[in-house]
Amino acid sequence: MKDYQKIFLNLALDVKALEFGTFTLKSGRSSPYFFNAAKMLSGNLSELAKCYVEAINDAEIDFDSIYGPAYKGIFLGSIVALLLSQEGKHYPLSFDRKEVKDHGEGGNIIGANPHGNVMIIDDVLSAGTAARQSIELIKNTGAVPKVFVVGLDRQEKGSTEQSACSELQNDFDITVKSIVNLDTLISFTENDSDYAQYLEDLRAYREHWGA
Repeated sequence: MKDYQKIFLNLALDVKALEFGTFTLKSGRSSPYFFNAAKMLSGNLSELAKCYVEAINDAEIDFDSIYGPAYKGIFLGSIVALLLSQEGKHYPLSFDRKEVKDHGEGGNIIGANPHGNVMIIDDVLSAGTAARQSIELIKNTGAVPKVFVVGLDRQEKGSTEQSACSELQNDFDITVKSIVNLDTLISFTENDSDYAQYLEDLRAYREHWGA
């Protein structure tokens, strides 16, 4: 496990953005853990941004603009764009609103128009439904959704026996990169006695829903 992955998990646990227990996901699946990136707004945003940027650098991703889907992607895309800008790397940033606006700037895209190869930044990849919506929205602007970066890839089956990650890569020719995934989370609990009690439930979940 890389240092930025450990930092990310500890940041999430410190503010209870990552919790263990029994949770019902939007997909209807019952999960032994839950990740709510919004709670990380009360934590160390500078360190969070560094985790995303290190994952991006680690994957050697090439992109022209940044897009953050509403709602979690708005603050995640913003802090990543800010940190990159402080490093002298300036990228246009855009995000969407849930409702199309028919006055003022209009439409549902706020900020710069997505252009070239777009990096989408979000919190979590589960079944891939929200990711597909973002990809289609960007395609409709004429830009190319090139890479999808998330904090957590749940490594779950999508609409088929393939993982949501594999489905996105196959359907849209897009690169998917995560800071951590379910395998990372299991490895973390294996090596931390404070969370060892959740290990068997995580393994069982991976066996049932993993891909």
